[in-house]
Amino acid sequence: MMIDNVAIFKARILVVDDMETNVQLLVRMLVSAGYSAVTSCMDPRAVCTLHSQHAYDLILLDLMMPGMDGFQVMEGLKEIAPDGYLPVLVVSAQPGEKLRALQSGAKDFISKPFALAEVLARVHNMLEVRLLHQALQLANDVLEQRVQERTTDLQDNYLETIFIMTRAAEHKDDDTGAHVQRISHYASALARLLGQDEDFIDRMFFASPMHDIGKIGIPDHVLLKPGGFTPEEWEIMKGHAAMGAVILGNGKSRYLKMGAEIALNHHERWDGSGYPHGKRGEEIPLTARIMNICDIYDALRSKRPYKPAFDHEKAVDILTQGDGRTQPEHFSPPILAVFQKNHLLFRDIFEFHSAQPS
Repeated sequence: MMIDNVAIFKARILVVDDMETNVQLLVRMLVSAGYSAVTSCMDPRAVCTLHSQHAYDLILLDLMMPGMDGFQVMEGLKEIAPDGYLPVLVVSAQPGEKLRALQSGAKDFISKPFALAEVLARVHNMLEVRLLHQALQLANDVLEQRVQERTTDLQDNYLETIFIMTRAAEHKDDDTGAHVQRISHYASALARLLGQDEDFIDRMFFASPMHDIGKIGIPDHVLLKPGGFTPEEWEIMKGHAAMGAVILGNGKSRYLKMGAEIALNHHERWDGSGYPHGKRGEEIPLTARIMNICDIYDALRSKRPYKPAFDHEKAVDILTQGDGRTQPEHFSPPILAVFQKNHLLFRDIFEFHSAQPS
């Protein structure tokens, strides 16, 4: 699912700043670049009302404004956002405020003084993500209607949507289809070994590939960075778990519901050292406990910008003995025990689905 530039340049944009010179400069930059629906506002108290009326695809929001600052504006926007998504690109000259803004719900930031190339790149990326998010929501709404109208076609339609969404996240992350194919097989096989029923196993097979769908909302300069993350970038990156739950969370499909649960919790750890909420033990849903070890096994076996691909024996050793970054206490002990007893099945799944065309 791709968003064309025509739709991006027709997107509704609101520029909010109490300084007229800044407003004029940003509006001029955007209009000159081809954006055709740019409006502005210098009164932060009016932003929520305007957004309720016009449903902007992107709000460029200054943080430091008198009467009502950008953080207060974002709190107001959260109350009226129908899908929980804040399409906010904050504007700030204060480096220390950026992390707080991201934690408050902003999706990216622009530094003052403005650099034309940076402004246009960040605006384009934000709009691409926002419009894709809306398209996915629309697709989900259409499918929900079909549940009532044509139940006999429900399974095929849902599964098609799931794999479209999954491929969208893969494309954003420059991944291959083999990863999500393997995840489906690891997760369903492990669920079966744990004695789960066929309905649970079926849902794990189709829901588990959606675990990283939230990466479509992570800015490219963070997601595709070849080196290590700064603390600020790491906070942004961790946001993909909650973002994935938001994208999937409004669906009534049993696959999307489980997908949302997995997306939110698959980086939680048994010892409480994971994110986003630091859940521990059985506070973590079983679906996410299963997904966690499957995802890490596949990551260890795969080449990453920060590491080479490890062979099966090294991956099993890291999961069961630890290497500092990954420790056995991160995993549910019963699940780790089942994995250790049946690790050759994981090896076979990896080898078979790495050799097959994606």
